[in-house]
Amino acid sequence: MRPVLVLLLLPCSGLSAQTPRAVSRADAVAFALAHGPRVAAARADSAAAYGDLAAARAFANPSFLATYTKSVPRYHYIFDIPIDWPWLRAPRVGAAGAGAEAARARFAFEVAAVRFDADTAYTVALAAQAHARLSHRTAGDADSLLRVARLRRDAGDASEMDTRLAEINAGELANTAAEDSLAAVAALVNLQLVMGLPGDSAVVLSDSLQFPDTTGDQMPSLPLPVLAAQAELTAAERSLTLTKSVNLLSPSFQVGVERGDPTGSEPGALPTFGVALPLPLFNWNGGAITRARAERDAAQIRLDATRRAAAAERARAVGERSVAVSRAHRDAGLVASADSVAAMFLKAYGEGAVSLPEVLEAQRNAREALGRYVDDLALANTAVGLVKLLDATREHP
Repeated sequence: MRPVLVLLLLPCSGLSAQTPRAVSRADAVAFALAHGPRVAAARADSAAAYGDLAAARAFANPSFLATYTKSVPRYHYIFDIPIDWPWLRAPRVGAAGAGAEAARARFAFEVAAVRFDADTAYTVALAAQAHARLSHRTAGDADSLLRVARLRRDAGDASEMDTRLAEINAGELANTAAEDSLAAVAALVNLQLVMGLPGDSAVVLSDSLQFPDTTGDQMPSLPLPVLAAQAELTAAERSLTLTKSVNLLSPSFQVGVERGDPTGSEPGALPTFGVALPLPLFNWNGGAITRARAERDAAQIRLDATRRAAAAERARAVGERSVAVSRAHRDAGLVASADSVAAMFLKAYGEGAVSLPEVLEAQRNAREALGRYVDDLALANTAVGLVKLLDATREHP
């Protein structure tokens, strides 16, 4: 049983022949940002928004028209140059600019979210490995207790019932160690996927599970989701203004020449000038205006909901962080005491001063105390990371 458990503790050692790569928490975050699909998708979304902004700022291309008539002059060459009215250009560019601003905020939030996911996955992997090490240590203690029970039975100081009880305890803890080893491997594979590495990559964690840094807690004036929703509302308002102004369509200026008078009375090229003015006689764009107004109202509702949700989520995250950090600090003081008590009970059992159930109870208490400490320390790291995610800005995602 023991060699199998040791192999399970070596992450992916049986799955890959590669040399294990030591990965720190900072390395995991950097790999996730460089190779993760979420950042790539957000970058593509930002590129599309900037493409829309460039298209909105561009001027329409002129068109060239060449015609032939039997009447003189027979040849007509006309350039049609569209005129971009300011009341159409300003809301069009403004809507695209607000869309780009929303894309920038979404990209910054995706970067912060990927950073949080990688950091949390690293914490979970560290906690899973800590649980596996604890399970193996307690399984070793159970084997030691089983040997003591057998020695005392052979010496006539303990009953067969104590020996059977020690055997059951050792077997159960060995199974728990195997399960925790598998959980550690699964957590490490999940971290590799978050980092954008193949599942059969060989990595080992170089950092340890420590108390998180809670300094630098400062809520931004506008969280990134609120900033994105606000920019989307601005884009919707500009789009509504543009849709209302479409009825006053931009005209085009025409300039050209005519030539080809066979009589010779009009020699050379004759200049022509004109203006083409669209007339909104049949379509006043009512349906599009109604739709744009509804989208503006929906964007306002989303902004209000996002603002309330962001404030509530941050308040909840700050409360959870405070509780998790306090519990982790309190658990740190209990672990040493529980380990000391378990060691004293094991020594006393070897001397015949206490019964076996008392030793098992002391060991169980020590095991649970250390397990709670590992879980609460992982929760504290995750809670601190969540507050940092909610406080992320475009400058510091």
